[in-house]
Amino acid sequence: MKEAWSFESCISVFNREIELIKIIFAAQERVKQAVLDREWDDFDEKTEEVRRLGEEFALLEEERDRLFSALTNDSESKPFYALIGDLTLEEQRELSRLYRELKMETLKMRALNDNFMAYLNEAKNMTAAYIEAVYPARAGKLYTRKGDRVSQDLKSIVINSQF
Repeated sequence: MKEAWSFESCISVFNREIELIKIIFAAQERVKQAVLDREWDDFDEKTEEVRRLGEEFALLEEERDRLFSALTNDSESKPFYALIGDLTLEEQRELSRLYRELKMETLKMRALNDNFMAYLNEAKNMTAAYIEAVYPARAGKLYTRKGDRVSQDLKSIVINSQF
């Protein structure tokens, strides 16, 4: 069943999405800073907060999709600006402004994530190269305390610096 079109509801959803994406951005920045500062005490709580906020954002996206589906008669998806083409000029302007703001916040968050992932990948590669240089006889293989071979993905590695 299609939901009835409501300009006010769309404005409300857009505003909540924009507010939530700013909160997600701040939470991701806290996670990034914790990694950079190597503060692992409440790391799980920080990542859980980002995950929970992401789920909340996904629900808002679904709600926005339902609202905008009322503007089209077919099941085919249309670009945003084609959907709002039949609205009044004032409604088009306001929805366009909010859509652009949401898009800019999303792109800002994507840039942060891309830079952070590049940092993590570089750290992972550097750690792998370090282990290879320190232990060349292992030929890039890692072992557990019990001697079992483990994956080289370095998702979670602890180096015992006591010899």
